[in-house]
Amino acid sequence: MSTPAGAADPAASATTAPISTDPTGAAPATATQRPEPPARMRRRSRHAVARSAAGDRTLVALLGLILLVAGTLAALLSYGVFGTGRAQRPLLDPMIADALRAQPTLARSIAIAAGLLLAALGLLWTVRSLRPERRPDLVLDHGPDTAIVITAPAVADAVAHQAATLPGVARARARLVGDDRTPAMRVTLWLADDADVAEVCRRLDREVLAGARSSLGVDELPVAVRLELEGSGAPRVQ
Repeated sequence: MSTPAGAADPAASATTAPISTDPTGAAPATATQRPEPPARMRRRSRHAVARSAAGDRTLVALLGLILLVAGTLAALLSYGVFGTGRAQRPLLDPMIADALRAQPTLARSIAIAAGLLLAALGLLWTVRSLRPERRPDLVLDHGPDTAIVITAPAVADAVAHQAATLPGVARARARLVGDDRTPAMRVTLWLADDADVAEVCRRLDREVLAGARSSLGVDELPVAVRLELEGSGAPRVQ
């Protein structure tokens, strides 16, 4: 399970419950229940976890609904629900068929245009689905003639470099996603075998993500953290 964390901490509670750990290492007595984050923050947290496929799902659902309705109408027509006479007639009205036979050039042109349109729509859908995810550049300050812009790779590299210096972290990778108004971040940490996972997560939030929020001038920055063992092919925590 991917865990969004580090968004002034409403985003962190989007998918995980906070853990209260005694500094001496004793088992936690109780877990403090954090307030439920607003719907807007939950959506941003989901964007931090993975790229949104809502548009593709909507298009597929709409296409499936259209095909289902067309198939249902054809079945009802064949069973005589709209009249036995209509059920015995061809699906394409004879008048339309005669008109198409009378003008074969027009009929072929319509068929070619429809095929090209479907091919273009399919190509656009494929390109949209396969295009790289947007990495927003953030404007820290701007005036009439100038603007201070920090690029997405610069933010990601700074976070990854600081995260890699945490005890127990062998290496780190970060990526800024979303848009310039509602950015989010994905962080992957490769941990040493003896790493204290809870301590790494606490220090990541306090020492790295808090500084990133302050530097970027944002109060909320949803972050999805993926933890893996260094040298292991399977993820330890997602």
